[in-house]
Amino acid sequence: MAPAPAGATAYDASSALAASTLCEAFQMTAAGRGDAVALRLPDDSFSMTWTEYAERVRELAEGLASLGVERGGAVALLMSNRPEVNLADTAAIHLGAAAFSIYQTNPAKANIPLINNSGAKVLVTEPAFLEVALKTRELAPTLETIVVVDEARGGADLTFAELAGRRLEGFDFDACWRALEPEDVVTLVYTSGTTGEPKGVQHTHLSLLHGLRGLEEFDHVTPGGRLVSFLPMAHIAERWISHYASMVWGHAITACPDPKQLAAALGSTRPTRLFGVPRVFEKLAAAVEGMAAADPEGPLADALNAGLARVRAEQAAGTTDAKNPDDGLTETQRATLAGVRAKLGLDCLEWTCVAAAPSTNAMHETYHAIGIPMLQIWGMSECVFSCITPIDRIKIGTVGRQVPGVEVKLAEDGEILVRGRNLMSGYRNEPEKTKEAIDEDGWLWSGDVAVQEGDFYRIVDRKKELIINSAGKNMSPQKIEMAIKETCSLIGQVAAIGDGKLYVTALVSLDEEAATAYAEKHGLEPDIAKLCTDPGVCAQVAAAIATANESLARVEQIKTHTILPTAWQPGGDEITPTMKLKRRIITEKYEAEIDAMYASAS
Repeated sequence: MAPAPAGATAYDASSALAASTLCEAFQMTAAGRGDAVALRLPDDSFSMTWTEYAERVRELAEGLASLGVERGGAVALLMSNRPEVNLADTAAIHLGAAAFSIYQTNPAKANIPLINNSGAKVLVTEPAFLEVALKTRELAPTLETIVVVDEARGGADLTFAELAGRRLEGFDFDACWRALEPEDVVTLVYTSGTTGEPKGVQHTHLSLLHGLRGLEEFDHVTPGGRLVSFLPMAHIAERWISHYASMVWGHAITACPDPKQLAAALGSTRPTRLFGVPRVFEKLAAAVEGMAAADPEGPLADALNAGLARVRAEQAAGTTDAKNPDDGLTETQRATLAGVRAKLGLDCLEWTCVAAAPSTNAMHETYHAIGIPMLQIWGMSECVFSCITPIDRIKIGTVGRQVPGVEVKLAEDGEILVRGRNLMSGYRNEPEKTKEAIDEDGWLWSGDVAVQEGDFYRIVDRKKELIINSAGKNMSPQKIEMAIKETCSLIGQVAAIGDGKLYVTALVSLDEEAATAYAEKHGLEPDIAKLCTDPGVCAQVAAAIATANESLARVEQIKTHTILPTAWQPGGDEITPTMKLKRRIITEKYEAEIDAMYASAS
């Protein structure tokens, strides 16, 4: 695997890992890492050491305190991934306030329940989202102050620099954070919600640190590594794996404000740990497969095929030992794959993990084949880190087993139940909904359905998303959708339809980047609305569905499908920011298209 990052062994994270609060851990890490880089941008136009990070947090905390932010309160953050998010967040939690991020795609109206539920008096934003922030305050007058991270205020009350310069008589920064207890709330994670109003999941120092300790016990984390932060900070996984983890292990965080620039950020960072949602990894895998396909007789195609054969043989025999990913390959094949990893900026990875949505076995195989073992995590906003595949025993398609200190079991119908200190402390100001989620014995009812294979778990569906056809047959829409998606890179999303129907149909949205590449290759206009009717595109999608149907039971097979003239974007009408389908909204929005499919296929 990759070498340890330079200077990594100079810092011992054990004391920070044993801290009672993340603030205590942060202070230990800042003192131990000193002049090492803590926060940066991909082009190094901004770079801050741990010493500077700690000093700025002290200044910002006093500024927030002067605005009335206090223990038990909240601070809202509406920004892209940039160092100011980490700075403002860390300052707020040192006061005992819950810092939480708002999805950038939210219209102002969608922010009102979050502001009202959290009680946030201060919102920190950036110029790109200032108009939404101001409209939010107009609709939620309890929001008192808007801070903008820019030299010019615009319509905001303060700039970030002005906030850092504010003083409060008698303020004692150290006394504030030292007074905090493990049960104090650190953050609120507002469930993106495929239905209903979002709920404010509360996580404490105790729950977040418990997960980090479990990760360390499961597989040692090298201190002083490098991370790229590119997923929305409103996503608990991004907060936990980059922001909170860095407070313990002293990782340097490269903030990537624009996810479209991820490739460049990876190249400039050469991360040692990388977490992402499936779609991110699928695109990187497609790039590798595309390079191999361009020269079918070349060294990359040979090395990739050899790697795939090795992985499939290992999986057929049981599991994959990810600590020796190049076993069985020739020196030329190893060198070729090492070159690919370097080209992608992934040559220093010690740990790679995917979660948040279903991922295809084919994508996992590609990463294993090129020497990047990919783990899979299972958790929820309510229980964060609960299961993971062991790095020395990976079984593709499973989420592994429960982490140390967490109990997992299956209900009679296969629903996953979780109990442990990793659970949320409850939904903010909603005790009845908390009782609905966590029973009197402390078990969180997840809503995810799994099967157990030895000590491993395989997620098969969401309990509330089962398709029950008119004959009463229960089917997993995710199984059907994944079978289709993994056969064609042009397909971005698939929604299997069939609840209460005689048979299953599918709505298909194209992947914008793949469709654009297809258009360029064939001399076509890169317009999704036109490409959805292109004979070549239609043929590829139809072939993918035919291939998928061969692996599905007769009742699960797609009888007809519709390619939609729009791409579905995270945070849009059809999918949540964490890439989950909003099934109810999809069936309502595309009622005409669905009716037409059943009319034509009847």
